[in-house]
Amino acid sequence: MKSISILLLFSICFISISYGQKKQISVEDIYNGAFSTERMDVLRSMNNGKQYTVLNFDRTTGKSTIDKYDYKTLEKVATIVSSVDLDEISYFSSYKFNTDESKLILTTEVEPIFRRSTLGIYYVYDLATKTVVKVADDKIQEPALSPNGKQVAYVLDNNIYIKDLIRGSIQQITLDGEVGKIINGVTDWVYEEEFSFVSAFAWNSNGSKIAFLRFDETNVPNFSMDVYGTELYQYQHAFKYPKAGEENALVSLHMYDVVSGVTTEVDLGSPYYIPRIKWMNNPNHLSVQTINRHQNHLKLHAVNAQDNSVSILLENIDDAYVDITDNLTFLTDDSFIWSSEKDGYNHIYLYDENGKLKNQITQGNWEVTKYYGYDQAKDKIYYQSVENGSINRDVYSVNSNGRGKKRLTSKEGSNSAAFSTNFTYFINTFSNANTPHEFSLCNASNGKKVKDIKNNSALLDKLKEYKVSPKEFSTISINGNDLNMWMVKPMDFDATKEYPLLMFQYSGPGSQSVSNSWMGANDYWHQMLAAEGYIIACVDGRGTGLKGSDFKKMTQKELGKYEVEDQIAAAKKLSELPYIDENRTGIWGWSYGGFMSTNCLLKGNDVFEMAIAVAPVTSWRFYDTIYTERYMQTPQENASGYDENSPLNYPELLKGDYLVVHGSGDDNVHVQNTMRMVEALIQANKQFDWTIYPDKNHGIYGGNTRVHLFNKMTNFLHEKLRDRPKQEKGNFNIERIKG
Repeated sequence: MKSISILLLFSICFISISYGQKKQISVEDIYNGAFSTERMDVLRSMNNGKQYTVLNFDRTTGKSTIDKYDYKTLEKVATIVSSVDLDEISYFSSYKFNTDESKLILTTEVEPIFRRSTLGIYYVYDLATKTVVKVADDKIQEPALSPNGKQVAYVLDNNIYIKDLIRGSIQQITLDGEVGKIINGVTDWVYEEEFSFVSAFAWNSNGSKIAFLRFDETNVPNFSMDVYGTELYQYQHAFKYPKAGEENALVSLHMYDVVSGVTTEVDLGSPYYIPRIKWMNNPNHLSVQTINRHQNHLKLHAVNAQDNSVSILLENIDDAYVDITDNLTFLTDDSFIWSSEKDGYNHIYLYDENGKLKNQITQGNWEVTKYYGYDQAKDKIYYQSVENGSINRDVYSVNSNGRGKKRLTSKEGSNSAAFSTNFTYFINTFSNANTPHEFSLCNASNGKKVKDIKNNSALLDKLKEYKVSPKEFSTISINGNDLNMWMVKPMDFDATKEYPLLMFQYSGPGSQSVSNSWMGANDYWHQMLAAEGYIIACVDGRGTGLKGSDFKKMTQKELGKYEVEDQIAAAKKLSELPYIDENRTGIWGWSYGGFMSTNCLLKGNDVFEMAIAVAPVTSWRFYDTIYTERYMQTPQENASGYDENSPLNYPELLKGDYLVVHGSGDDNVHVQNTMRMVEALIQANKQFDWTIYPDKNHGIYGGNTRVHLFNKMTNFLHEKLRDRPKQEKGNFNIERIKG
């Protein structure tokens, strides 16, 4: 076998003790919480910027408290409210203040709907009178207090209501809401999943107006799933789900005047999608983002709420697509900060109130990965970026003119920040592949650490007892690109031996699987496999993120082509290493990664001996409009792009061992994908293994499910890969793939 040259960036070394003394990680260890990390409780900075609040829950008593802490000392200074003192509420699971922090909403009895949406019973707590008011007897969605805290708006049965908290009266402001037809004030399934928001209404800054979206999903096709449950008969759960090329909901923008009670429609010129609405500082000025069906032409509109007149502030046009973000910030004069990829990398820009570009604030061949906010008093913008290498994250500040840039974090790895309201402090969350999460309070002006808050040294000490190998980061040259990669070898690695190779990837557009951050559940499973004699590798191929727009968007209209080519080429090159057995190569992935692993096993049937696909897409024709058409356009426009990379169309290429897994209750990637793949393989007379988890969603969890799933995957790997006898590989039909 030939040697391979890989540029080693760095590797992480653990304190070594005798290999024979170490315990082995088990699937049960991973999913019973044995390696869980301590985290910071979700905190909210208070308006004064000097204090923050945290929701604490006592598992012994079952009681909840919202406590106030001081940033400088990190000491608790007061309890704002405790469920012990509330006769009406035994506990609450979340909370939200109004603008002046005089009242807050307490959440109880939460019931999930989809990924982000919930129903619940809500109460409004008055901090001055220490009294609570129940918002509604029914379970409702997305309650929001008016800025002065005198009213609360919410959604019930697809209609918007306003409750007057002083008089107790309730005003229904929309009347046409109906399940399966009209939705007011919250999003439909596909907006929630792909535009990442649920609440589709917003108060202006003085509480005189509510802007809201209305969805008419009458003509959106239904998708139904059998729910097996525990009763004698199963039942069907049906919901509106627009698959690629099908009709979407008709969306429109409406303005409600609180004083007059009049609702008017805002004419935006028949927009296809309205992915964001946001009030400016002026209570009469609303910003609205619209985008076309191909999602490559975004418009930022300004709406005058006094007469509903509309003007366009700016337009963003891209040959491929424009990402929707929450990085829009309006300054006091309604000039605004905005991020885009207009120069080929995601950067921050400053525009005046009329949408004229004032200057590009950040620039370089690197990506801004998060925008934290703007301190107008100090003229400082705070952001996170990959300036220190695409697998690392750091926090920076910069002046609005683009000068005075300062790196506020110093440790190499993944750094993120939670800033106080006045940008005096930030809490830095840090980890890397060798260090579980550390939390520290830092000065926002210079990044200097004020105080350590919490770390996971106990977890590190515990892991010294287990067989844990270093994660080695490198780049590998594939198809003209230096791709980021990590590799994990057995702890007792012997370069004179040959090991089976298991590749893991996700590979979806803009994603990243190779990052210098602490382990997740999959990483612990990979450590377990390494201890049992595998080499695990992960490569981020073309189409993944944080290396510029051209690299990310080159898979446009061809999902599953270039990404698959890169994984196959990487597997071939890794197989040239003297310590990897080229006859024992496997790949696995979940969701998009399952789509990839399936395609790799078929198109790379002279390279991969086995694959595991969990909840895979098997044809993009089955997936939703917003995600799929962003990258593929519609099937009617791009039939070849959909079909030439769909594993449904070449099941006869299967030569290796294949395990496909799905949850029957997956509302996201429907089990239809696996059923159609199974039928294609049957008709091609191909043998395979498969498992369906009844009523489980896309995450396939609950009870003992994850333990069962990963034990099944482990056993499959042992049988089909690790313990596989050496054998010659067959010829690869390249012409069929070019097809």
